[in-house]
Amino acid sequence: MWIPVQIDENSAEPLYHQIETQLRSLIISGVIAEGTLLPSIREFAGDLKCSVITVRRVYQDLENEGLLRTRQGTGTFVSNVGEGARENYKRDAVTKALETAVDVAHSVQCTREELVELFKEIVERKYKGQE
Repeated sequence: MWIPVQIDENSAEPLYHQIETQLRSLIISGVIAEGTLLPSIREFAGDLKCSVITVRRVYQDLENEGLLRTRQGTGTFVSNVGEGARENYKRDAVTKALETAVDVAHSVQCTREELVELFKEIVERKYKGQE
């Protein structure tokens, strides 16, 4: 199975974190369905052109969160993600992104009013035609 994970080698964000964040989002959003058999650690590492250790860490972290389960001799599967977990993840992800945006705005002396107006413009542009 091909998993749509993009690695930015120029990013300051560690590779394992890039992979883990994207894989978590794909699982929580339902893009990768419950029960899906993921590629083996070796296969996924080969697809991503990264270390087996990196992918092993991602799989272990997501298994510790309850998003994956591994069956000896069978492979690693996506676990059941409840609706509450989906909503919490969505809220947390958006909150973190908005907090970062507010921090950046504050650092460049953007006023609250300017930030709110900019936010409204961006939302309008991004959601245009989707209603």
